[in-house]
Formats: sequence, C-alpha cells, structure tokens
Amino acid sequence: MNNDDVEKRVTPEAALDAATAEPETPPDDSADTDSTDADSTPKTLSGYAVVFNTPSKDLGGFVEVIDPHAFDNVDLSDVYMVSNHDFSQVLASTKAGTLTLNVDDKGLHFDATLPDTTIADDAYTNVQAGNLSAMSFTFVAAPDGDTFTKDDSGQVTRTINQVKSLFDVSLVAIPAYDDTSVEASDTTVAQRSYTNWLKKNTENPEKGKEATNMTEKTIIDPAKTTESRAYEDYIRSMGEKRDGLTTTTAGAVVPKEVINDIWDLKQSDYDLAKYVTVKQVGTPVGTYPIALVNNGTLATKAEMDDIGEVDATLFRGVDYKVQTRAGKIYLSDELVEDSEVDIVAEVKSQLKKLVQNTDNANIISLLTGQDANKNDNFKHIAGTTLDDLKSTFNVELDPALSLSVIVNQDAFNYLDTLKDSEGRYILQPNITSPSGKQLFGAPVIVISNKVLPTVKTGTYRILVGDFSQAVFLAQKNEVDTQWERFDSYSQGLAVVVRNDYEVVDPDAARIVDITPVAATPKA
Repeated sequence: MNNDDVEKRVTPEAALDAATAEPETPPDDSADTDSTDADSTPKTLSGYAVVFNTPSKDLGGFVEVIDPHAFDNVDLSDVYMVSNHDFSQVLASTKAGTLTLNVDDKGLHFDATLPDTTIADDAYTNVQAGNLSAMSFTFVAAPDGDTFTKDDSGQVTRTINQVKSLFDVSLVAIPAYDDTSVEASDTTVAQRSYTNWLKKNTENPEKGKEATNMTEKTIIDPAKTTESRAYEDYIRSMGEKRDGLTTTTAGAVVPKEVINDIWDLKQSDYDLAKYVTVKQVGTPVGTYPIALVNNGTLATKAEMDDIGEVDATLFRGVDYKVQTRAGKIYLSDELVEDSEVDIVAEVKSQLKKLVQNTDNANIISLLTGQDANKNDNFKHIAGTTLDDLKSTFNVELDPALSLSVIVNQDAFNYLDTLKDSEGRYILQPNITSPSGKQLFGAPVIVISNKVLPTVKTGTYRILVGDFSQAVFLAQKNEVDTQWERFDSYSQGLAVVVRNDYEVVDPDAARIVDITPVAATPKA
C-alpha cells in the first residue's frame, strides 16, 4: 500500500450504537454445564463509517462529499475496524466475519462484534457513555475518481466518485484532518488532486480567470510527496527548474538569511492620543456636544412676570466626519517560513506603530495648523523671554485647566538650560511627567523634531494647554487583517483605522513662539 495515496476522513454522523448481543438459547443439556456469564456476552457496535452527499469540514480551500456510487465494485472482503487508525488495536475485520459492511442509500453501514479484549471493552464503554461518536475511514481514490467544482459563492467541492480501496474504518476521538496544520499524510491525495485542478484551470485560458479569482488556500506538505515538492518549487522559482535549491543559492526563496532577532532601532516612543479626548463613535458622521464656558447671569424678574431666556450659549456641537486610513504590506511565504523570527508578529507590531504615528501627526497638525477659513485653530503668541511664556500660563489660559507642555527637542533643550537669577534651572524634576521634568508645575512632553519641526532657527515653539479639552479624536474602529495570496505564494497584512480629529475648545491651548534676544556685546 502506497502511503502517499492513502486518505482518512472523519464521519461525524456515524450514528454509533453500542449493544450487547442476545445469547443463543442453550441446548437441553445445558443444565449439566455452567451458565453463560453475562460478562462474556459479545458486545457489538453499529453505525455508518461513510455518509453520502454530506459535505465535510474545510479541508484546506475545499470541502468534500462522497458520491453514493463511490463504493460500487469495491472489494470489502479484507477491511479492518480499528481504534484511532492504529492497526495494533484491531476491533473487528470482514475477513474474520466479525465486521459486516453494507452500502445503502445513506452510506456505508457497519456492524461489528467486538472481541473480549481490554481495547475492545474500552472502546465499547466510551461509545456507550457518549464519549466517542465519530467514525473515520482510510481509503484510496481511483485514478480520475474525484472531480472539483466551484459554485457561484466561490465554494470549491471535491466529489469522490469512485473509491479504489478501503483499508479500515476507525473509531476516533480526534479526527486527523481536524488539525488545521494538516501535517498527516491522510490528505496527500486530496492536496495533489486539488493542486492539479488549480494548475489545469490556470493553464486553460478560458478558466484561468476563475482559478485566479478564487480563494486559493492549499494544504501542501512538501515533506510528504514529490508532487507537492515540485509544485512548491514551481511557485518559489517562478517556473524555473533548479536543483539543489538552498537558502544561500536562491534569491527568490529568501532575500536575506535572517539568523537573529529583529533589531528595533531606538527612537522616542510617545502616543499623543493619550493626552487628547478619544471617543468611540457609532456612526461615521455626527456631532459631539460640549458645554461651553458659561459667563451668563440670571436676569432680575418682577413679581408675576414671565421668566426671561438665559442670555448665554450653553452648548455647541463639534461636527466630525470619520475618514478611513489604511496601509498594507506583502510578505513572501518563503520569508515567513525560513526566518528564524516571527516575522509576521513583527510586521503587525510595525503596523500598530503606523497607527500611533498617524495619530501623532494629525494631532500636531491640528494644534499648530489652521481651519478651513485660514484661521488659527489655537491662538499664537510671540515672545522673547520666559516672562512671556509665564504670562501665557497666568493670563491666557483658564486657571481651571489641567495644563501640560508639548515641545520638540530644540525647545526642550532651550528650556532645560534656562536658569533663574540665583542659578537654579527653570525646569524642575517630576517623576510623573513623561520627560521627567515640569515647567511652572505643568508636565513636559518631549517629541522629536521630525514630528514637531522647528519653524525658524532661533525660535522655539512651545505648546501649552489642556489638550484633553482642546482636541477630540472620534474613533469608529480599527481593524487588523491578514490574508493569503496563493498566486504569488505570499501573504498580506494590513491595518485599517476609521477616525477623525477635531478642535473642541480653541481657548484650551496656546502656541507660544519664543525668540530670545541675543545679548548685546559690551563695548
């Protein structure tokens, strides 16, 4: 038996029944012999090892059904019933007459009389208790005994029209093909047939489009069959035949040999979305209501007069419109398979970083930019000394705000070198601040010059405000996706975010540009 041709299939609808056979009526002289012990009464199992016209689970891009005529003219005279496809655990056989197989309208029915063994007793007890209820069978399909079809929804179905040989029916706990890694040899022939069908459709100009558009997910195990190896080599080499293919001789297989963990270059890691207001929204377009600063007063009312309307605007809405932002990357399956690191996990991590970078860029753009009418989103203040910055804290911003400071590297260096008249540094230590420093009691957040560029040499931009009240991030959803690209033997990864960034309160932040006056040299 060629193991490469053997396939195993589970039959969840096995309808297993456990029964105790009725003992034969003893002869008249039975009184002279010992009565039959109840424990020695033969135990039987019955059910269906194969069910016709019932789709299997996904076998790697296709499902499978057994045609009612698949067992026509099949020799069933030497078939074993075993436990878990282990021929050292035989339960019955057609050759010994302890296993009967019959084909009916539903499928391949069996009746088995079990031997008086521990293995058989355990199997019977598990079936009777309901622990085991599925059957599996091992077979070889006849040459050209299977066909593949695809319906309008894209579902590919393999139909077994003719079985060549049936080797065993098996009582199983965990079916082999339930394992999604599909490393066992039991689906080799299905893989080869499916591969040939795909190749035939691809080589046929009339069906090439169909094969390209379908969801091509195969279950090739190159360690099992030469056909699988040949097909994989074809994919790897773009049709070029090469012998002695290795990772050092084939640039098409792996661009570079990866032997160590991925080296993550050190860089500042900050997430400005932590400092603004993030709201999960249910619709892509909407209005976020906010209560305005209330400076109104109540009017005096004469006795019996109507109550007057409040002369103040108490609420307004911040309109938002969610936009879709996305990015994708393709990895060759050769790179994924041959890398000694989890390259897919690393790419997902980098895609997550892109989301953070997108948030940072849009928040900074909102804080430093202008609206559609060319008006500054937040007021700009020009100054020359530290006193101008202190005035922003004391006068420009409401005392109730929880202030923070955002600076780039240049501005941080300027502030970090300032001293008062007694030689004490202006920036004070603060272990709860992202930078470890605070300015006038407000935590300092330092971001790179790349994210917040210095507008003019010698001028230092300092953002001061309550950024949770200044900026609103409307977040609809974030989706990570991964898919196979069978036609190029690769896989794609993508991240998609749907969100919007809006100003909530223009009075909650200020942009201060400090241009220190150079000291006049002494005469």
